[in-house]
Amino acid sequence: MKITHRFKLSFAAVAMTSLAVLSINNAQAQTAAPAAAPAAKPKVEMQWLGQAGFRIMTLGGKLIVIDPWIKSGPKAPANYKADLASVGKIDLLLVTHAHVDHLGDAPELAKINNTKLYGPADMVTPLILLGALPAELGHRFNKTGAVKPLPGIKVTAVQAEHSSLLVLPNPTTNKPEPHPAGEAMGYIIELENGFKIWHMGDTGLFGDMKFIADHYKPDLVMIPIGGNFTMAPEDAAYALKTWIKPKAVIPMHYNSNPLTPGTLAEFNAAMKGSPIKIVPMTEGQTVSF
Repeated sequence: MKITHRFKLSFAAVAMTSLAVLSINNAQAQTAAPAAAPAAKPKVEMQWLGQAGFRIMTLGGKLIVIDPWIKSGPKAPANYKADLASVGKIDLLLVTHAHVDHLGDAPELAKINNTKLYGPADMVTPLILLGALPAELGHRFNKTGAVKPLPGIKVTAVQAEHSSLLVLPNPTTNKPEPHPAGEAMGYIIELENGFKIWHMGDTGLFGDMKFIADHYKPDLVMIPIGGNFTMAPEDAAYALKTWIKPKAVIPMHYNSNPLTPGTLAEFNAAMKGSPIKIVPMTEGQTVSF
């Protein structure tokens, strides 16, 4: 009985000690400073300027502008229309081909920002020779050619199935004149963290879309769906589901011209059942990735 009694006392003492330690730990937990919230991860921000125009802010704070049809673009943001400089300090300016709804205000933006206009070689050359762009502000390259215009940024020119024509006023008569402008292109844009964007420019269907997707592996595709000049919604959906299979897609080049009648509703219907994330945008809207 005495031995049993001593064991009970010993057990009681241990229990009391454990309760005391637990009480201290609880008190410390209650008075400790809350854990710091995890830092927000930087994001890529994209604003649709209408038609095929985009304003992209990279993870490193670099501003990329593609196909800026602004002043005469019917759906371009009003604040940019009023003042092109309000687009911001452009670090990289890309144009896919010479049609007015893509070349748009690019030469003027290049001069405002003292930044180079990167585009198809045979588009940039006449822009320079006809006096629309200073020679030092033009960079010529062609399909499968790659440039690294900014730290951590790589741009590769890829095929687009489309035409290209430059129209500029004759300095003597002031009448518009057509000039050959090479071939249209698309761009694979690789950002600082490896995120890859395929801006397809204007294009119809072509089988090497599969090769481009397999080789460059874009995460996000910007694809024309308007029809007439480019793929219609059904053809764009076929290319995405059959050949390209990206993680996400932004439909573009529709809703700004009566000659591009394809609609977002038609595209959504054609993409039904696909796991590809559709990111619908309205002109002027900004989305983050």
